[in-house]
Amino acid sequence: MFNDIGALELVTIVVLAILVFGPDKLPKVIQDVTGVIRKIRAFSDSAKQDIRSELGPEFKDFEFEDLNPKTFIRKQLGENEDLKEIRSSFDLRKELTDVTDAVNGREAEPAAPAAAPSAPPAAAGPDLLKKPAAPAAEQHARFDADAT
Repeated sequence: MFNDIGALELVTIVVLAILVFGPDKLPKVIQDVTGVIRKIRAFSDSAKQDIRSELGPEFKDFEFEDLNPKTFIRKQLGENEDLKEIRSSFDLRKELTDVTDAVNGREAEPAAPAAAPSAPPAAAGPDLLKKPAAPAAEQHARFDADAT
């Protein structure tokens, strides 16, 4: 419940409580608050037990936490074997590389081993020192700056 409260926030709450209630009344206020929290928890537990007894024996494994949509979906997706197989076969890095190549107009290259260094060009002559040709105007026309 209070997992996201840091030390600075906790110190601030304590200082404000001392300023508002005073050091004399603060212990009594803390006792009253903890008593109310205990009563709320007891009421909640008894309500859960009443609901479980009314549902009958076929719902003995029912957990109220399963009513949370995130928990329900996580539980359903986690038990599905087909989904685990799909997840293991999906390679995000390869998919992103394919999309990047398609956007840049390059053909998809076969996957090379990551540890293999790239081979140097066969001829390192003066042709390699020349500037590459200017990109064609039609390559720039494919993307509309206003549309992105």
